[in-house]
Amino acid sequence: MSSSTNGTPAGSASPSASAEDKRAQLRRAALEYHEFPVPGKIAIVPTKQVINQRDLALAYSPGVAAPCEEIVKDPVNAFKYTARGNLVAVITNGTAVLGLGDIGPLAAKPVMEGKGVLFKKFAGVDVFDIEIDEKDPAKLVDVIAALAPTFGAINLEDIKAPDCFYVERELRKRLNIPVFHDDQHGTAITVAAAMVNGLKVVGKNISEVKLVTSGAGAAALACLNLLLKVGLKRENVFVTDLAGVVYEGRTELMDEDKAQYAQKTSARKLAEVIEGADVFLGLSAGGVLKPEMVQRMAARPVIFALANPNPEITPEDARAVRDDVVMATGRTDYPNQVNNVLCFPYIFRGALDSGATTITDEMEIAAVHAIAELAQAEQSERVAAAYVGESLSFGPEYLIPKPFDPRLMIKIAPAVAKAAADSGVALRPIQDMDAYRDKLQSFVYASGTTMKPIFDAARRAPRKRVAYCEGEEERVLRAAQIVVDEGVARPTLIGRPSIIAQRIEKFGLRLKQDVDYDVVNTDFDHRYRDFWQTYHRMTERKGITVQVAKIEMRRRLTLIGAMLLHKGDVDGMICGTWGTTALHLRYIDQVIGKRPGGCASTPQDVPIYACMNGLVLPGRQVFLVDTHVNYDPTPVELAEITTMAAEEMMRFGIKPKAALLSHSNFGTSDHPSAAKMRKVLELLHEQAPWLEVDGEMHGDVALDGKQRDEVMPHSALAGDANLLVFPNIDAANISYNLLKTAAGGNIAIGPVLLGAAKPVHILTASATVRRIVNMTALTVADANVDR
Repeated sequence: MSSSTNGTPAGSASPSASAEDKRAQLRRAALEYHEFPVPGKIAIVPTKQVINQRDLALAYSPGVAAPCEEIVKDPVNAFKYTARGNLVAVITNGTAVLGLGDIGPLAAKPVMEGKGVLFKKFAGVDVFDIEIDEKDPAKLVDVIAALAPTFGAINLEDIKAPDCFYVERELRKRLNIPVFHDDQHGTAITVAAAMVNGLKVVGKNISEVKLVTSGAGAAALACLNLLLKVGLKRENVFVTDLAGVVYEGRTELMDEDKAQYAQKTSARKLAEVIEGADVFLGLSAGGVLKPEMVQRMAARPVIFALANPNPEITPEDARAVRDDVVMATGRTDYPNQVNNVLCFPYIFRGALDSGATTITDEMEIAAVHAIAELAQAEQSERVAAAYVGESLSFGPEYLIPKPFDPRLMIKIAPAVAKAAADSGVALRPIQDMDAYRDKLQSFVYASGTTMKPIFDAARRAPRKRVAYCEGEEERVLRAAQIVVDEGVARPTLIGRPSIIAQRIEKFGLRLKQDVDYDVVNTDFDHRYRDFWQTYHRMTERKGITVQVAKIEMRRRLTLIGAMLLHKGDVDGMICGTWGTTALHLRYIDQVIGKRPGGCASTPQDVPIYACMNGLVLPGRQVFLVDTHVNYDPTPVELAEITTMAAEEMMRFGIKPKAALLSHSNFGTSDHPSAAKMRKVLELLHEQAPWLEVDGEMHGDVALDGKQRDEVMPHSALAGDANLLVFPNIDAANISYNLLKTAAGGNIAIGPVLLGAAKPVHILTASATVRRIVNMTALTVADANVDR
């Protein structure tokens, strides 16, 4: 054993590679991500089974004629009998793609597929991406209009200005489905929500402020148009672009959309017109707003520097000259990131669900106020748990919600749907808003976004040191590279330094010892004597002699990691990429032990360890216990395990709904395992009355709330269960591995070790690189919570 800990402080940035090297690495990773395991990011999956001749007759000829005839009678029936009501076209001609410019429709396809992924991930909306090779705006309108019968809505993307204005206007005139140019309106809605809150923070009235823009493209003009609708006065708006101030009489780089903001002024440059401005809105290029300009703005200025990747002015530069500035940017590494994903998935969700024929001003304004109000609302326990370690209190550094706030869908989509009905454009108005919100909430917590808040919390907290016991393992090294790149933790690798360095080079990684990571040398370490002596004192009455303590401390990697954690040399530990859970848990138990406090809130140690695994399945997310530790737990132990698992789920921001599983369904059997699960329910009612739980029940009844209502209409468990508790390890482990492979695409969280006194998790031999990274983030989050 040897330690190298005299390098860069754990919280500092890594200088191990040049920016060019990192860009090259990111490029390679992005290409691999898009190529494997299959090319692209999207696929089409049928929603109905076709497994016999009758299914074939219903799906196609002759049965398919019936819905066709119904649609002929009433075109609205297309939303009833086809996927049109949940299908959006993401359309581009590739003339203004991200920061890449006019790269053409084919090269734009990865971006459109990516937009489709966001629609599906955040709002459950299906997408066909359509790339059209046509630059003539009038012809482009004709092509899109001809395709409209396929879709319930159209999202225009990355079409250059001013063509995008014309295309959207003409399509809205011709079509009776929503047409939404996200570059304009998505940005505008998010900006308007943040602006409403920013002005509230500084105590200014939107109708009285002077606003100056840098940039007059599609997004900037859309922002101004929407801000006017929420109270900004046109006479107080000054627009600048590449040619300077937009003034009356100017002819250079002018169009009708920009001309409406022409001012009668002698000012010709941004530096002149910024004098006394209350608000700066930047959607242009990095560095255009100079510190001396900020100095000349009004008291308590609001600055939205939204150019990417480099803002018009950085928060550091702005605050160097003004300590009263309130800022937002488009970047994830600063507070108040203005991100379109805050709104567009949910606006389409609400529009589709209400059968909206267009997106009205009222729907956009409803989205603005929904987002703004969400940031001002008191944080729920669920959101606070998901973003553990962060301050989410409304103020200068929290003007708009986090992109992964699970309440966005539940807040915005109903507001948009209601506004659609109120403005008379909803063909299928939502009749029961409470039921609609419940349906949306069910989707949110099955969408697989569970780990994102954990990662955010890990990045923003002081950098923690995580020990990887199998430090020479390829998967661990690849995971460590991601952990360093994403700023999640500082790795401590246990192994032989020379072997680790050789393998880093072999695998093409960029990690540098003492800069990016520390090493504990298994051949020699100055702490070896202290470690084995400490271990011996802990275990001398458990059969561990001095000789055994010396030998074990040299050869057992998990024991070394556990001692590092015990001594405070690291903040968390991950092991288990080989061997069994029991093998690793033995040393964890000897050195780390169990955390105090049981489910009955008694001072004794938690009487049991357990492992919980999470699976992202189609349409749902479930957690299973106990998958790896306890062969045949008693009712008392199962009650404790269930409570610990439920508490851990709440830390993910998920409300647990526990089902106690059995071959028996609400008393249909009196075999011992069924009686055990009934006893567990009794204990949970006494010890954890806050937990929504029922049982014993079959697995299908657990996952299908409607079926359970028929079998047991008075069940205390409402809806589909998301925490499955098994009577023994055989049932839990077999179910987990079958579901993971057959339905879950090997997307798993865990195993999460429950009951340990310090942040430690035991992986399995099948752990992937991504799972190791996920568990690292969870370990860091654990380390930030007082135990």
